[in-house]
Amino acid sequence: MSDRASDRVRTALGALELPNPVLTASGCGGTGRELAQFFDLTRLGAFVTTSVMPQARAGRPTPRVTETPSGLLTAMGLPGPGIETFLERDLPWLIEQDVRTIVSIAGNSVEEFGDLARRLRHVPGVAAIEVNVACPNVEDRGRMFGWHPSAAASVLRAVRAAARPGTPIFAKLAPDVTDIVGIALACVDAGADGLTLINTMDGMAIDPHTLRPALTGVSGGLSGPAIRPVAVRCVYQVHAALPSTPIIGVGGIATGLDALEFILAGASAVAVGTALFHDPAAGPRVLRELDEALAARRIGRLPDAVGLAHKPAGYVPPQVRPQEPEKEKL
Repeated sequence: MSDRASDRVRTALGALELPNPVLTASGCGGTGRELAQFFDLTRLGAFVTTSVMPQARAGRPTPRVTETPSGLLTAMGLPGPGIETFLERDLPWLIEQDVRTIVSIAGNSVEEFGDLARRLRHVPGVAAIEVNVACPNVEDRGRMFGWHPSAAASVLRAVRAAARPGTPIFAKLAPDVTDIVGIALACVDAGADGLTLINTMDGMAIDPHTLRPALTGVSGGLSGPAIRPVAVRCVYQVHAALPSTPIIGVGGIATGLDALEFILAGASAVAVGTALFHDPAAGPRVLRELDEALAARRIGRLPDAVGLAHKPAGYVPPQVRPQEPEKEKL
């Protein structure tokens, strides 16, 4: 098969049409320049930026990364250059490379989220905005906006009001909640066009040599294959409640079959994250494997596989091609 994916994998996230469903997860692709050393970024459905904040941040002191069984535990503290440098240096480079770009934003208050969306309002080349509500809320003693439906909704309303009309807005949610469906509903009611599920899970590791927490931040975000079953469950539950809302599935995707699992659960696109750290070209490989997996199951269009796991037994999607009859032997 060609290194380029077929038209079989074309997808859409609401009004945002994409040539394929494979994205990068926010925070795992750097500025884009790092991954561009390994493959042409235009081969991705879209590149999702590291979460941009109003001011430059150095992040937490080291150590802020540690490996765990089947996963990675990080407490980075959202380091980054801030919105000014992002708009002057990073976003123009991505636009110049003709990369479809989804800008992730993060803030410590509702006003900061709104201001970031306003800064992006007249900037060309922004395909969509991903709102990282899994951020500390300094207005609520360090809790995360994404832990409460009303707090998450307040952020989405501010972003929707400030963003350019027509710009797709996706709310990125954390799984460490009692009712992720309720939070998803609140975000959509407040103006989110879609959802990104999931962000990392809260976890902790203790170094048996130092007898102290392995991270200076004590706890951190768990990512990688260890959280994939949780992510698939979240996608499945939210798609069941909001079947018409586009979902980007994230969490431990390392192969095309991993991606297919999310799509069957209800995701219209997937984002590859932790896998990029040991295989920078994982995105195109996952895409190729996904294309092959759809072909092997005779599914002619990716949208026909979205949410297929919710269908009753015996359901055959309209684009599944019938098995070709065997030719008679001479």
